[in-house]
Amino acid sequence: MRWKTAEYTGWGRVLKATGDMARPERVSALKSLWADSKGPAIGNRRSYGDVCLNDKGRAIDMTRLNRMVAFDPLTGILEAEAGITLGEITQVFATKGWIPHVVPGTGFVTLGGAIANDVHGKNHHGAGSFGQYVNRINLLGANGKTRIVTPCDTPDLFKATIGGLGQTGVILSAEIQLKPCASAIMDVRENRAEGLDEFLAMLDRSTATYCVGWIDATAKGSTLGRGILEEAEIRDHTVQAKLSRAKSVPRDAPSFAMSAPLVRLFNALYYRRVPQDGRRLDRPMQDFFFPLDRIHNVNRLYGKNGFHQFQCVLPDATAREGLAEMLRAISKAGLASPLAVIKKMGPGRAGFMSFPMQGYTLAVDFQNRPRAAGLIADLEEITLKSGGRIYLAKDALTRADSIAEMYDELPDFTRVVNAADPKGVFLTDMVRRLKLRKIKP
Repeated sequence: MRWKTAEYTGWGRVLKATGDMARPERVSALKSLWADSKGPAIGNRRSYGDVCLNDKGRAIDMTRLNRMVAFDPLTGILEAEAGITLGEITQVFATKGWIPHVVPGTGFVTLGGAIANDVHGKNHHGAGSFGQYVNRINLLGANGKTRIVTPCDTPDLFKATIGGLGQTGVILSAEIQLKPCASAIMDVRENRAEGLDEFLAMLDRSTATYCVGWIDATAKGSTLGRGILEEAEIRDHTVQAKLSRAKSVPRDAPSFAMSAPLVRLFNALYYRRVPQDGRRLDRPMQDFFFPLDRIHNVNRLYGKNGFHQFQCVLPDATAREGLAEMLRAISKAGLASPLAVIKKMGPGRAGFMSFPMQGYTLAVDFQNRPRAAGLIADLEEITLKSGGRIYLAKDALTRADSIAEMYDELPDFTRVVNAADPKGVFLTDMVRRLKLRKIKP
């Protein structure tokens, strides 16, 4: 196994790193690397900022360690290597009557990445986060030894690994619990909300298993917060639906593609595609869970300079006022892209640094322009003032002192991680930027 120098980025393509990278195909090959050099693990690099970067250092690409190890069709328990993607798991097992309890908005997230970021999906209000369905983790530590980490036998190490940004070790494989499903088809209901108050009321009333909203971040005045709510259930096996045709973005889009007039026009048309009295349709599971995965290299739409995604969660008590203030700031700035999402979240979380909390989450993409950093800083302040937190898997700009205030279990995380990795073998650019760990010389 050889180390090769490479330049790489996260999904947002704003922050970059150059360093040595190895791509082992077997656990045995990975372990042999430890005699040569060590470094943090990375997956498909679908996190947006610098959580997956280690500039001027080494990193281990886990995507070739992507095998399914064992599956029990009676219990739905799956053991798989860390490099397999959640989309692959969903595609293989949905037709067999099983799917993951939780999937995020892209199927290209690896199993190891899903654990390291404790990802959530369109059913967080009822199902919680991904880490709640992890039974055990096979973890390679900084000392080159492997150990089994479970919520019962090693609770602190488990909570530091789930949502722990890869700081406790290299996740080699994991055992997860799948849930039964009747088919790979979703029964989807779409309804328009004419403003933020109506949108939040619709989210509160919803009893659907899966629920997600597209929000028009360009809307102002009486239409502030308008959007489309999607509610869905898994269909019975007798229904058929055709998977959407795959497309590709062959090159970086010109900068004007995300100009304010074009985005406003697109959003207005997209909002009106749903009739005023709503509509109902059947959609393939892959299209519903991973709506942009059929557009390859979709991040090129933001141009060669990349983009930022801001995602926060605000608690119930302050969410309405905080979200309204954010949406007013975003619409006034004229920097939003068409991709803006709002969801209701429950209390479920599995790790010290897990993102979710009871409330509402807002995610908005911004083309990487000079003014975008200032706007995101303003949104960060509103998040702090509202008692919310920012999602580290999406972050590239947040201040270290803000994260310390948002994540009250950070001291517990730091304590456990520094004990597991006292020399900082698994440090990444994000961990250094946000001062999540202090390594003694």
